[in-house]
Amino acid sequence: MLKSKSFIKKTRSGGVLKVVREHYLRDDILCGWAPCEECGSRGGCATPTPGQGQGQGPGGLTDSPHTDSQLCPQPHYLLPDTNVVLHQIDILEDPAIQNVVILQTVLQEVRHRSAPVYKRIKDVINNPEKHFYTFTNEHHKDTYIEQEQGESANDRNDRAIRIAVKWYNEHLKKSHNNTLQLQVVLITNDRKNKERAVEDGLVAFTCDEYVKSLVGNPELVDRLACVSDTANDIESGKLIFREHLPLSKIQQGLKSHHFLQGTFRANRDNYLEATVWIYGEEGENKDILIQGLKNLNRAVHEDVVAVELLPKEMWVSPSAVVLQDEGQVEADEEDEREGLLKTVTTKTFSKPTGRVVGIIKRNWRPYCGMISKSQIKESTRHLFTPADRRIPRIRIETRQSSALENQRIIVVIDAWPRTSRYPNGHFVRSLGNAGDKETETEVLLLEHDVPHQPFSQAVLSFLPKMPWVITEEDLKKRMDLRYLYICSVDPPGCTDIDDALHCRELENGNLEVGVHIADVSHFIRPGNALDQESANRGTTVYLCDKRIDMVPELLSSNLCSLRSNVERFAFSCIWEMTHNAEILHTIYTKSVINSKASLTYAEAQMRIDDESMNDEVTLGLRRLNKLAKILKKRRIDNGALTLSSPEVRFHIDSETHDPIDLQTKELKETNSMVEEFMLLANISVAQKIYEEFSECALLRKHPAPPLSNYDILVKAARSKNLDIQTDSAKALADSLDNAEVPGSPYLNTLLRILTTRCMMQAVYFCSGMDTDFHHFGLASPIYTHFTSPIRRYSDVIVHRLLAVAINADSTYPDLMDKHKQQALCNNLNYRHKMAQYSQRASVAFHTQLFFKTKGIVDEVGYILFLKKNAIVVLIPKFGLEGTVLFEEKGKQSPKLHYNQEVPSLSVEGTIFNMFDKVTVTITLDASNVQHQKIRMALVDPVIPGVSVPRNTSQKNTSIEEPEMKKAKLN
Repeated sequence: MLKSKSFIKKTRSGGVLKVVREHYLRDDILCGWAPCEECGSRGGCATPTPGQGQGQGPGGLTDSPHTDSQLCPQPHYLLPDTNVVLHQIDILEDPAIQNVVILQTVLQEVRHRSAPVYKRIKDVINNPEKHFYTFTNEHHKDTYIEQEQGESANDRNDRAIRIAVKWYNEHLKKSHNNTLQLQVVLITNDRKNKERAVEDGLVAFTCDEYVKSLVGNPELVDRLACVSDTANDIESGKLIFREHLPLSKIQQGLKSHHFLQGTFRANRDNYLEATVWIYGEEGENKDILIQGLKNLNRAVHEDVVAVELLPKEMWVSPSAVVLQDEGQVEADEEDEREGLLKTVTTKTFSKPTGRVVGIIKRNWRPYCGMISKSQIKESTRHLFTPADRRIPRIRIETRQSSALENQRIIVVIDAWPRTSRYPNGHFVRSLGNAGDKETETEVLLLEHDVPHQPFSQAVLSFLPKMPWVITEEDLKKRMDLRYLYICSVDPPGCTDIDDALHCRELENGNLEVGVHIADVSHFIRPGNALDQESANRGTTVYLCDKRIDMVPELLSSNLCSLRSNVERFAFSCIWEMTHNAEILHTIYTKSVINSKASLTYAEAQMRIDDESMNDEVTLGLRRLNKLAKILKKRRIDNGALTLSSPEVRFHIDSETHDPIDLQTKELKETNSMVEEFMLLANISVAQKIYEEFSECALLRKHPAPPLSNYDILVKAARSKNLDIQTDSAKALADSLDNAEVPGSPYLNTLLRILTTRCMMQAVYFCSGMDTDFHHFGLASPIYTHFTSPIRRYSDVIVHRLLAVAINADSTYPDLMDKHKQQALCNNLNYRHKMAQYSQRASVAFHTQLFFKTKGIVDEVGYILFLKKNAIVVLIPKFGLEGTVLFEEKGKQSPKLHYNQEVPSLSVEGTIFNMFDKVTVTITLDASNVQHQKIRMALVDPVIPGVSVPRNTSQKNTSIEEPEMKKAKLN
């Protein structure tokens, strides 16, 4: 049956257009119950009209569903409405919930309202063990309904759901095979919808009622989302917060500039303070300070909020007080804490200050953390403390509190009523015991949103079949470079080798230099499941004891890895150069290579230094090293920065996998050699793809920092009688080169570390969506990433662009769409940032494990930052940064005087300046299982009542000042 609607529409040009929409209705859509004679008699296998699918679900409904519901003891199927799917998705995902009918009406509405929930319900539907069935009620002649006059879209959809439930029950009754008297039960939390369903003779329960009736699965009750009723909230207690304005009023306020829109960023060290980042037009960004519980008004970290600026006389400065939320406190104590904020603010450094008036978009996610058991015996209500200090505590109800007490668990927020100090949420699942290595690794991956699930069968199905060999047909399409003496140089234990090099003399006396990169794009084709998964992951994540691959291991460690003595596909960038590293000619080509050696940096360095070794690989390395020094000098002369950052390497016990030693990474000439040619390849490819595709080239830029970022660096250098110029990258680089103080050899490294902290983040962008291409750190007008496609998806896209540019591959629509390229770049920037944060968290966790067994250790360090009541100390030996607090709870505070201009801190008359050498004792504070941390206390200089005694049990070893890792600005 064909229904059609027509309506008149006015076009932009002022014309009138008649639009006709056709809607196909059918009577052969299956109900999903296999024994059904009604469906069987209609054939049940008719080919759907294009775009109008039949009911579906890999598992289908089981013939005889089992149930232990006390409310509905006979066998039945469930049919949830839209709000149940949206808010109770954790319940629907549980293995105990099976045999569920999901209507097309519900799926369409969920898709419109929440993309994450839509993906989750689709995953459940596609799980054959769950027996979820999608019924396309909007195309069944007996279940499709028109919207009545005066009826809202929501009411029409609720009616459509009730009609579908009624049809299902009548349909099943007609079958002689329905000896079990099967029925379909409506699950709805909408009071009106439930009342009307009961009036129509349907069986309907709220989700709470049904779940609590499942006597065989009492743990399911904990997973019920706590969806609040505003009216009940107001009646139940005192109002703490102002009401959030509706979106209509917010939009009016934004339009009139009375309100500002921005991203809410909670303060990690002070739960009563936050910043809202306002992204203005033409890149003019600013931040608004929010102080006090009422002004924060139930916003959660990363929410998009509407903010009202307070009058200028109410503007304050950011608080220097550290305040951790230690659980529910009395109202007067909360007021006292807010008073403490005000007493430390100064008008001199006041910032625009505001209050949150409404929420534009909630960005809530599942949170990892631990339960804080209620002091009331037998209570089922408890507070959950998230691992991320920026997230408020969450009220949950659970009957498993004793079992969960020392576990890491996942909780989601459901609502935050105006009468509640904390949001309400529900328990999702347990991750394992707190402190357990596997559990803590899972926590840091979840908290940093790192996709780490095993690759699905759909993804793996696009991998090449083994054994894989290079065929004669392959060789016809590629340059055969197997005869060249190519080698790779990587860190020890590297299995995902994505770059290799060669250098040889040509007959004309010039040099041929080749950078050969794994041809990952040959194996990952656009748009398939493998490509989509790689694009989503964005990057490989390297933790201290494991690697989360961007692509499956068959590619990352085997077919794409440029291991020695095996033939591999590569994408080669080959230059003809003079001996003075001047480029005369460049070739880009798909190739086949056979690497002659897989070397570590140390092995390559040994070959270069050993004059008795003169084989072709070694001679090539010496030529490359010589050219690299020339290239590096040229870059630095142009203003490229050479910065530092502490990076450590853990020596892991082969049996326990615990860290047994920790040291900073040692850099060799060969590290710099490889880096120079990777940079050169990236710059060359960036120029090539931009020449060919000026609107859709994927590039990478490093914005110049605003001059205000350098304030702390300039002041710190001035305190050592050094002058740092920040007018340009060249001026900054020259200043750092000249910043030497006799007797302080490590000072220059500290200045470079501090300079790194002043830098902006390098980002990917699409050339057609930006005008500023400059890479500040490398002093290059254009740059991209081409050299690591095994571990970065950006490089895969760059390979595809370059392949099209040299006619080695064909293009596809998304590659030439600048808007889609920019959306991809946004995801890559996010994934890259999260990977960095998770790697730092992994280092912090392994450092804690190391000091757990090490005990108390005294080490020499340097003051990196000064606070009003603390010094931040860098320990070069371990690449470790920690805070020495001079004010502690329960102890008498020493006399402190902080000078912000110098900067300096006087503690009982002893003055500390930045970069001063100190000795500290390092211990692991494990008193808080959730937030274990490294504690530092001052040993030297000795300040009576402040310093702690030296650790006499430690051997008196000389402290070396190791070379710091160069900060990666590329």
